[in-house]
Amino acid sequence: MLPPAGVDVPRALCAAVVKFAFHPHAHLLAADASLLAAVLGRLSPLPSVALAFFRSLSPPHPLDASLAVLRLLAPYPRHHPAARSLLRDLSLRHPLSSPLLLPSFLAEPHLPSWLLHALSHSARPQDAVRVFHHMRARGLAPDAHACTALLTALARARMTATARKVFDEMTQAGVIMNTHVCNAMLHVCLKAGDAARAEALMTRMDAAGMLLDRFSFNTMIALYVRKGMQYEAMCVRERMRSEGVEADIVTWNTMIHGMCKDGRVKEVAQLLRDMVAAGVKPDSVTYTTVVDGYCRAGDVGEAVRLRGEMEARGMLPSVATYNAIIRKLCEDGTMKEVNGLLNEMDERKVQADHVTCNTLINSYSKKGDMASACKVKRRMVESGLKLDQFTYKALIHGFCKGKQLDEAKETLFEMMGAGFSPNYSVFSWLVDGFHKKNNTDAVLLVPDELVQRGLPPDKSVYRSMIRRLCKKGQVDLAQKALHQMKGKGLEADCLVYATLAYAQLAAGKLAAAWDTLNEMAKKQMSVTPQIYNCMCTSYGDEKETLNMFWVHAIERGLVRKNVYKLMHQARLKLSKAALENEGHAPVSRPSLTLSAK
Repeated sequence: MLPPAGVDVPRALCAAVVKFAFHPHAHLLAADASLLAAVLGRLSPLPSVALAFFRSLSPPHPLDASLAVLRLLAPYPRHHPAARSLLRDLSLRHPLSSPLLLPSFLAEPHLPSWLLHALSHSARPQDAVRVFHHMRARGLAPDAHACTALLTALARARMTATARKVFDEMTQAGVIMNTHVCNAMLHVCLKAGDAARAEALMTRMDAAGMLLDRFSFNTMIALYVRKGMQYEAMCVRERMRSEGVEADIVTWNTMIHGMCKDGRVKEVAQLLRDMVAAGVKPDSVTYTTVVDGYCRAGDVGEAVRLRGEMEARGMLPSVATYNAIIRKLCEDGTMKEVNGLLNEMDERKVQADHVTCNTLINSYSKKGDMASACKVKRRMVESGLKLDQFTYKALIHGFCKGKQLDEAKETLFEMMGAGFSPNYSVFSWLVDGFHKKNNTDAVLLVPDELVQRGLPPDKSVYRSMIRRLCKKGQVDLAQKALHQMKGKGLEADCLVYATLAYAQLAAGKLAAAWDTLNEMAKKQMSVTPQIYNCMCTSYGDEKETLNMFWVHAIERGLVRKNVYKLMHQARLKLSKAALENEGHAPVSRPSLTLSAK
């Protein structure tokens, strides 16, 4: 029923809402979003009534009405949880960080920080950064809670460079830094592996009289362990003790992991004793880490003993525990014990994972037992595990090693069909396999076979083939592969041309080498530091030929200026090595005394 003519409709509906008698007019509110927003605006002195009315309406709620409720609730602290929950739901359904909608949030004191927090927690760091920059442009500073959420989201997304810039801008904006904000930045440093910045931040926290909590110390310990700085990690633990911050299971497990990673199993044993003495009980992560550490150190007996101790304490070994022991047993070639562990896993319903299967496939492939390797592969597929890049590479390596090149090619095609791109090593194995069978020409058929299977080869396929053919001295075949590549409309990069020119030079095909270098100059290619390092790594034992190659490359202007610095450093390194060895310089990276043109 429509209100009488001349009646202030929003006011009448507002009165009906207060009396909770608006249901006869619900169709009006559903049909007119602006009318609903006007009614909510009239209810601003009664936030509880407005919120109850809004919640009673059938969703989805119009965006204008939802924004009106947010503005209405923002001034009342007791309604902040409801407002933040509403904003979080809105951020999932609407692009609130867009230039059209964002200005309506920046006018309210609390909404920008709430929006920043909501976007950060919904794993949308780019949108959150956009809101932050709009706030900065308006001279607004987010609260510490929102800053913590933003930095944490950036750390999880590994946007560490952005996080560093944002943190610096937070400081400039006058954000009041507390332990939580700084802890989030320490987390960023951990993700980036930036120990220097983390240390500077801790110094800043100390200077500001900011207390470091357990999270602060654990993050620093984890960072030092990741960097292999075990002494510094121990120093942080000692500082924890001196400041009365008790180490928890995370602290101890991180320290133990660091020692295991360095193979310092004696220190691991002492850490375990200290851990128990401190009243912290080792958990399954602790035991799995230690078992893995002893296996890597070659003491599989102690690893098995610790697994027994783990079970005696009521903790069943996980698949990670079994994987650590299986890997070591495979390395030792004791497959009987491996099969015993696999049977035990089946009895205990411990499902093998990718690591288990890949370890077995790699071990069988190295032994040349491709029947067993393929059997494990079939079991992987039957159990629902998808083959990954490591699985395919292990199988291809095993087939090539056993001169089963047709099977190797089939696995390569299957690998590429699954969306994986084979690297240089894969094609190296294929080229070497065909070379051993005196059938290197067959390598050139691989790209055509890929096309026949609907898998057109990309640049990386030809790049790997040409580089390996050059390494094996098959210069003519490498040249044919390059022509084939060009015929398919694929342009070779500087590394391919440089490798081919070097191989031609080494084979005494000087005219062909000059033609290749001249073509590089015509195409305005240039050797970057990455290409320089790659060439030196591949041909570092052929110093004279490599030096000759660099001379001709420099004459044609193919070497970038920043490569000259690397050459000069290599020359100094050679000179120092020559002095230390009484004038007999070891074979090392080639270098020339050069002046930049």
